[in-house]
Amino acid sequence: MKSRTKVVVIGGGIAGCSTLYHLTQEGWSDVVLVERDELTSGTTWHSAAQVTNFGMNQTMVGLKTHSINLYKELSEDPEYPINYHHADGGIRLANTEEQMMGYRHFASMARGMDVHFEVIDAEECARRHPLISTENLVGGLWDPLDGDIDPAQLCQALARRARNAGAEVYRNTPVTGLTQHKDDTWTVHTVKGDIDCDIVVNACGYRVNEVGAMMGVHHPVMSMEHQYFLTEEIPAIKEAGHRMPLLRCPISDYYSRQEKNGLLVGFYEQGCKTWGMDGIDPKFVNALCPDDLDRVTDVLEGAFARMPALMEVGIHTVVNGPITYTIDGAPLVGPIPGKRNAFCIIGLRAGLGEGGGHGWLLAQQIVHGEACYDTWCLDPRRFTGHANVELTALKAIEDYQNEFRFHFPNEHRPAGRMAKTTPLTPVLAAEGAEFTVVNGWERAEYFKPAKEFHPTHTFGFDEAEPVVAAEVKAVQEGVGLCEVNGFNRFELTGADAHGFLDRMFCGLVTRREGRVGLGYLLNHHGMIKGEATIANIPASDRGGARIWYGSAAASEFHDMDWLTSHLRADEDVQIRSLTNEQTILVLAGPKARDVLSAVSRGDWSKGAFPWLSVRECFVGIAPATVMAVSFSGELAYEIHVPNASLYAAYLALREAGEAHGMRLFGARAVESMRLEKGFHHWKADLITEYDPFETGLNRFVRMDKEFVGKSALVERMAAGQKRKLVCLHVDYADARAHPGASVMVGDKVVGTVTSGAWGHRVAMNLAYAFVDRDVAGTGAQLSIDICGDMAEAEVIAFGPYDPAFEKVRA
Repeated sequence: MKSRTKVVVIGGGIAGCSTLYHLTQEGWSDVVLVERDELTSGTTWHSAAQVTNFGMNQTMVGLKTHSINLYKELSEDPEYPINYHHADGGIRLANTEEQMMGYRHFASMARGMDVHFEVIDAEECARRHPLISTENLVGGLWDPLDGDIDPAQLCQALARRARNAGAEVYRNTPVTGLTQHKDDTWTVHTVKGDIDCDIVVNACGYRVNEVGAMMGVHHPVMSMEHQYFLTEEIPAIKEAGHRMPLLRCPISDYYSRQEKNGLLVGFYEQGCKTWGMDGIDPKFVNALCPDDLDRVTDVLEGAFARMPALMEVGIHTVVNGPITYTIDGAPLVGPIPGKRNAFCIIGLRAGLGEGGGHGWLLAQQIVHGEACYDTWCLDPRRFTGHANVELTALKAIEDYQNEFRFHFPNEHRPAGRMAKTTPLTPVLAAEGAEFTVVNGWERAEYFKPAKEFHPTHTFGFDEAEPVVAAEVKAVQEGVGLCEVNGFNRFELTGADAHGFLDRMFCGLVTRREGRVGLGYLLNHHGMIKGEATIANIPASDRGGARIWYGSAAASEFHDMDWLTSHLRADEDVQIRSLTNEQTILVLAGPKARDVLSAVSRGDWSKGAFPWLSVRECFVGIAPATVMAVSFSGELAYEIHVPNASLYAAYLALREAGEAHGMRLFGARAVESMRLEKGFHHWKADLITEYDPFETGLNRFVRMDKEFVGKSALVERMAAGQKRKLVCLHVDYADARAHPGASVMVGDKVVGTVTSGAWGHRVAMNLAYAFVDRDVAGTGAQLSIDICGDMAEAEVIAFGPYDPAFEKVRA
């Protein structure tokens, strides 16, 4: 066994084998995989092994397409062919028009990745799958490339190719410990000796947290027992003359695929069961949980009704084994938060179908720092301190129970709620707040007109849109108050703090005391990495001069990792997180200054406190830091308050606001207003697939200074850019353009929507989209596939509301 290598991958299932293989494809051959037993001896060996192209966003579709293409190539390898039933086809059923509308959106989204789904009616579903009944069926989504694969053969094929490229695989080699050294390299301790390496990858399936504990971290991954059975032969299958399509049924929570001349039928029962929460037997290898078919009786009845042939055939084999889930159902693939040179590829509940793509994206991140797609939907840092065992279990159960039921826009499921709250959460709830969740934080989405108000889950405009319109109108004409909790906030101090930030940002970083600036961070490829406001707070009795770095709530772990990884040993810079200590109250509207002046001493006039100023003060009796910044496009103030004083500040503002008709507003109103102003949203419009020029941020780039990613950006400029972010006026009244929707010219896809909302102040259906540069000019006529309808759209200038920015400077 080697004593030194570049990367050690721990785990020999699909995640580990795929990562090892793809590392060699990216040019790293000095890599090792260690497995405690035999390859595929964990979850992989009992996987139902379905391989679908369906994904909830374009990144997921892209990685699944890579898996399909790779598996097809492996199956056709004359030296080591594997069993892959490619392109049997598959149907996702629906029994409501709202589900069908969702399927039309996913078809639009997939088209941008050159993946072509078909939305079909109930009769066509039955024609393509003759075993199903059309009772209570509206239609379905057809995936022509759906299929299934042999799990063990797939992993062996990947390991074989990796070995041929120079990698080594050590079976029956349990890892006993991990040690990280001062230079951030690792020693992997095993029963057969130690291996020193630069990078460690946790690919340990349901044993993920055994290895996580060795490096002092906990991963939000939970195992669920999952049952399926294999039937005896079904005559109709034997006589059909073709393989049956795969079936996924959100109506009755089951799936099926052909297995020989019978069916494999799997269940996602409501009375599901977690597994391994209190530890896993070390001897649980190539093992299963006890059968418990009584638990799936209700689901089985639905399957019988949909597929009557099941009532006439016997059960050959029952399989009950653990599969892993995360808090949101998507895997954790990427850097481990707070660690250097440590990555994970875990929580792969659909591991066989997606594993080829996951390993591909992870290998790119390890070797190049980023993948070809923005991988935030998979990033382990998208969950922060709230992601404990209990929350993960609750969300895993909920996701398991809704396996084939996608999330609708503005749908917020109930499990594990109130993970992060502020003193205002119950107060706003009493005011009628409907809450959304941002990085675990309960944030008001809008304020309901009545307690029993429950909008329809739909991809169209729902019944809450007039409520949002009224909140926007209140802000536009008077004054509104909004809580923005969880906003990421770091405090930077030290003699070199400004120099450090100047190196990190691609534009100028303001150094003036009492001033606020906005800037962008690039990765080493010259692409957008982050967005942040910088506020220079003067010295006072609350502390010395310091810098506040503020960014999106979801970016807490992401941004801390990025900043600390670039600190030089000789730099005097300290970074402290205040994210969970303070909350923002946004006061916005033409009467905002009147309200603030009524509760806080000092001169708040335009001359004394202009736009982009910052000041420490008191709001009532609450200590506060106020910034004159606006995401709404109206005169506005961000009032940053310690959580201990938040309620006091809120009461003072509410009392002062009564004289001006102040109204509470929520996140949906903010989203509408920011689109009207041309403002961007991190990980919607600001992603690692595009540089700042493509994203329309030219004014925030200074090429006459040095910054992270500059050399790569220079090369990109010389090569020419292919796409550009544009604002679109959409001629469509029934729905907004949802992220991922395809932008078209005729039958050709020319771009993808990143954000969309109705602009209530400008009376426009607005969307942002990255489109080909030759159709990015103002006035260009395009169309958007919105849930199957082709809506006309025109490229307009960003910020149709108050384009001269007169209101924010008022």
